[in-house]
Amino acid sequence: MDRVDPYLIPALDGVAYGLLLFVVASGLVLSFGVAGILNLAHGTLYAIGAYVAATLSDGSWLALLLALAAGVGAATAGGAALSGMLAAVPRGDHLTQALLTFGVALAGGSLLVMAFGAENLPVRVPATVDRPVDLAGHAYAGYRLVFIVVAAALALALHAVVNRTRAGMLVRAAVDDPDMVACLGVSPARVRLGVLAASGALAGTAGVLGAPIIGPGPSTAATVLLLSLVVVVLGGLGSVGGTLLAALAVGEIQTLGVALAPTAAPFLLFAAMAAVLAARSHGLIRRWSPA
Repeated sequence: MDRVDPYLIPALDGVAYGLLLFVVASGLVLSFGVAGILNLAHGTLYAIGAYVAATLSDGSWLALLLALAAGVGAATAGGAALSGMLAAVPRGDHLTQALLTFGVALAGGSLLVMAFGAENLPVRVPATVDRPVDLAGHAYAGYRLVFIVVAAALALALHAVVNRTRAGMLVRAAVDDPDMVACLGVSPARVRLGVLAASGALAGTAGVLGAPIIGPGPSTAATVLLLSLVVVVLGGLGSVGGTLLAALAVGEIQTLGVALAPTAAPFLLFAAMAAVLAARSHGLIRRWSPA
């Protein structure tokens, strides 16, 4: 127990960090797995939500609710706008998609810095969830425990939508045979619009709720995008369950790695990624397998 005790807090931080990455990366799973779009502006959508949270936060519940409405709304609109920009790009032309969305990310990042400044911004959360909680003699941030519960609920909700609803059925069908979906009277373009808007909503939700963990700053968009891409590749393109497992693994590697091996920590994530892909080139779980 004495050996485990010092790493309890980093392990919990890893769970919170991993669940945050899952909420963000699940948006990438939807956009790439369904719409076939490699969206390199996804981190910018997260940053929009985080900046909105920082701007509106004053420690009250009303401010948090307003930030959720405004941040999620703005990121959802951004995802829908990307769908319009990419409408003329063929589904399999990932190079053009990457270049276009990377350009949007660069422009969006510059606009955010111009609007909010080049410093990392603090984010205040309601005092009722910001109190430290005693865990085995350690003081732990109450907000992170609340975030773990909320993010776990979002993971369960996403699993239910993808695997148990008609919308999820259309999403999974659009992955494998968009022409058949069109024959059923459902426009693949509308499915793509809905998926990219939902992807933006997930990024915005993660940005607002995760701002106290990965706060808004000039490097936020790039950091979140890089880690999300790692999670999606490790989990298996299009697999919600694999994305969750990969996100939790990445969160623990990032936090426990610093506690256990600080000098090697920067290299542990990519070493783990290389090891997993060498053993399972398709990732942890094949796409759209149940979580």
